[in-house]
Amino acid sequence: MSTRSRSVQGSVGGGGSTAGGSAVPLAVLLRREVVSERTAAERPELQHGLFSQAKKGEDFVFLKPDCERLPGFPPSSFSAFGLFDGHNGNGAAIYTKENLLNNILGAVPADLNREDWLAALPRAMVAAFVKTDKDFQTVARSSGTTVTFVIIDGLVVTVASVGDSRCVLEAEGSIYQLSSDHRFDASKEEVDRVTEAGGDVGRLNVVGGAEIGPLRCWPGGLCLSRTIGDQDVGEFIVPVPLVKQVKLSTAGGRLIISSDGVWDALTAEQALNCSRGLPPEAAAEQIVKDAVHSKGLRDDTTCIVVDLVPEKGNPAMSAPKKQPGMGVFKNMFRKKTSSDSSSHADREYMDPDVVEEIFEDECALLSRRFLLKEK
Repeated sequence: MSTRSRSVQGSVGGGGSTAGGSAVPLAVLLRREVVSERTAAERPELQHGLFSQAKKGEDFVFLKPDCERLPGFPPSSFSAFGLFDGHNGNGAAIYTKENLLNNILGAVPADLNREDWLAALPRAMVAAFVKTDKDFQTVARSSGTTVTFVIIDGLVVTVASVGDSRCVLEAEGSIYQLSSDHRFDASKEEVDRVTEAGGDVGRLNVVGGAEIGPLRCWPGGLCLSRTIGDQDVGEFIVPVPLVKQVKLSTAGGRLIISSDGVWDALTAEQALNCSRGLPPEAAAEQIVKDAVHSKGLRDDTTCIVVDLVPEKGNPAMSAPKKQPGMGVFKNMFRKKTSSDSSSHADREYMDPDVVEEIFEDECALLSRRFLLKEK
């Protein structure tokens, strides 16, 4: 598997610089200074590490901690990390790795300020996933990939995902799921989406009528409900991602982005516990080794660890442990259903100084529209 970062070509341009050395009003300069100071205060140090053990050679990663929306303007900086777990070949994984970030940037106007850019980012990520999938059809049709793509801008973390790779966050001792498993076994809503559109979801039938294995979509037999690529398995597999955007407190946190080779063996709590106290690279290695020791190397097993480090150490590595997902935070970061309701008691316990949820959308309606349009 390749672990190289790929530079982004065709970066978004734009400016706001004055022409010909013309004077800038004092009020504008003061406003820029205030914005710059506030942005700097919200930018923790980022540390990241990667470890992988390959069996099929279909896992690929994107590591670019030094992106800039406006080249040469440091306050526009952000970081991007991606994990692409391919299947039926590596074409979709490689193509998505090489094109997804540029498609995201191309879906957002270049002249937005940071606040507006962050607000536009979730929808831009949805558009970029769909565009990347459509463009890949002109290259090949016989491979697919999961995608977990993370953009970090200061304390704001935005995650878009399709497939069954996952991104989990530990912040101040609590664990949050920032992605969703798009497996038919894990989501009745995905089963309903496909069957309502005329597809068939079921297990493999063997001689004698017994059913074995995971739920799959027919035709094609894919057990994942959302991917990029996979045009050869039918129109029911869509590229519309789950997107979550959260803001961490200044205490920072730790992100683990891993392929299913890790999550088939370890829970989020086990992965975080086995790597606690280790810097990111050693943490990623420990997580992969524990997963392989538990289940054996049945698949490519890849882990990226990203620490958002505050000025005085990293609480994700040293904070006292709490029970993961307790109280309101368990409700905030699980899939909502029509029967869920927000009670006054729940609202009393919300503490945005820990992790504030800014945006969450499974885009179920969009995925249905996309599916019907394709048909």
